[in-house]
Amino acid sequence: MLAWSPNVEGLYEDVFPIAWKVSKFGKSGPYRATATYTAQLAFSRAQVADGKVISAATSVNINNGEKTILTEANEVYHFSTPQAGTSGILQAQNHTGSIQEIAVGFVNKGDFIPTPVLYFSDVGYVIFPVFLLQSVHSIKCREGSHVTAKFTPVLRAYITSDYEETSILRGQVDTPAIWSQDLTGLAQNTTWNLSRDANTGRYTITHG
Repeated sequence: MLAWSPNVEGLYEDVFPIAWKVSKFGKSGPYRATATYTAQLAFSRAQVADGKVISAATSVNINNGEKTILTEANEVYHFSTPQAGTSGILQAQNHTGSIQEIAVGFVNKGDFIPTPVLYFSDVGYVIFPVFLLQSVHSIKCREGSHVTAKFTPVLRAYITSDYEETSILRGQVDTPAIWSQDLTGLAQNTTWNLSRDANTGRYTITHG
């Protein structure tokens, strides 16, 4: 399983990572899996069922220094066209008048629906998730509290059979990560090899 590793205040309380990629491999033999990530971020109004983000009711691509507002009219939800905001900050404001589920993710070329990587539950109508270039903030104005976190694109790999793709990780993964990588330090295309030591049962991932 591949999942992001945010350093977020309030992690597993109201901010949750999402299982990005889950690949099944047989007991023996060569297998292959691919994953593609882009730096085009997006906000979405997440739809959740059985512990998984199953779709996005509406979404919007957003870039550095832009902000958007989520509104509702006649049960139709809409993110406004992003406008210039504060340099280095990506901001989404919930102006629907009710609690919402919001996800942040990225959009690969040719995709219409963002791939969610972080899920914010019970976002009140005065809560503004704010995303810095290398940080994530969820500022809860009504309560006077805030959530601040580093959010560099650090990806981790786990050996586990407990999750499906887009599952919301409500707590720490039971098994330790066998690999961690800041994607900003990678070339555009890279290959990694997953192997298992038959004597120890230990899994490792090495650069191909």
